[in-house]
Amino acid sequence: MAPKAGTQRVKPDSLSQVSRPSPHFWLLMPLGLGRRKKAPPLVENEEAEPSRSGLGVGEPGPLGGSGAGESQMGLPPPPASLRPRLVFHTQLAHGSPTGRIEGFTNVKELYGKIAEAFRLPAAEVMFCTLNTHKVDMDKLLGGQIGLEDFIFAHVKGQRKEVEVFKSEDALGLTITDNGAGYAFIKRIKEGSVIDHIQLISVGDMIEAINGQSLLGCRHYEVARLLKELPRGRTFTLKLTEPRKAFDMISQRSSGGHPGSGPQLGTGRGTLRLRSRGPATVEDLPSAFEEKAIEKVDDLLESYMGIRDTELAATMVELGKDKRNPDELAEALDERLGDFAFPDEFVFDVWGAIGDAKVGRY
Repeated sequence: MAPKAGTQRVKPDSLSQVSRPSPHFWLLMPLGLGRRKKAPPLVENEEAEPSRSGLGVGEPGPLGGSGAGESQMGLPPPPASLRPRLVFHTQLAHGSPTGRIEGFTNVKELYGKIAEAFRLPAAEVMFCTLNTHKVDMDKLLGGQIGLEDFIFAHVKGQRKEVEVFKSEDALGLTITDNGAGYAFIKRIKEGSVIDHIQLISVGDMIEAINGQSLLGCRHYEVARLLKELPRGRTFTLKLTEPRKAFDMISQRSSGGHPGSGPQLGTGRGTLRLRSRGPATVEDLPSAFEEKAIEKVDDLLESYMGIRDTELAATMVELGKDKRNPDELAEALDERLGDFAFPDEFVFDVWGAIGDAKVGRY
């Protein structure tokens, strides 16, 4: 796929042979803020409540980080029993009492804790939104949770089977996944093939295509299968919609809008969940990082038909200190090789990160 119209970048034969305008300018400009300081892994067995004011720069966070503990060289971290725990409040999106969850280090464990709190099978939890019970893709829980965010869990509702005639090459769907084996619809493009089918809505989990189960598949695998379906033929989608509260019945949303950016909550710190490795408490992303993540997420949708702020954040983290597109491509292949990103996409990601560094938004 060619880069977006209106850009001055060209498809490179070799990434190392491409030079962006004024290449020396990039070498002389500062690289922006460095990597965020990362705190130790989340701890399960603590006793005190989380502090709401101890996550500023230079202050000790609830799980360690910068501050007095770092300035006294050679001292061991405080024992687990003295560190405050992170406790989050949660409800089922269609209505429930408030539960309290803690001790999770990734999204899959988070769903397990929610299921345990409400005595549900873990497989019933589809996805979570932050600070709203509605199916609002701008508030979707991805790889970040603000320390004061309220978590609403959306569970399985009605199942449905829909036949779709693929009259165009593009169906108008943007796919994401919950990090635990479920891919679902994050956006429906206005006027598209899918937009004309009222039974299909944002938030619907895609269980199967033509009888082929997609449970356990990543969003890019589902997007690829949908793209490869032959034009001019009918195919069958098996879907599960999230269970709706009374005020959400008959509501149909086209999903998040481009440029909305990742939602990271209102707290002074954020809990970053990772698909690999432990969760960490970090400062809120800088303005450069937020804008770069937003631009890379837009590129993911344009090239691959997926949106994933956690993936975009990982790509920005990998690319912000790379000196050229080839170094970025090597880092992406090493860390995210399963995605098989095309060269044109890597080149545009390099450009997007560079634009964000110098404030060219």
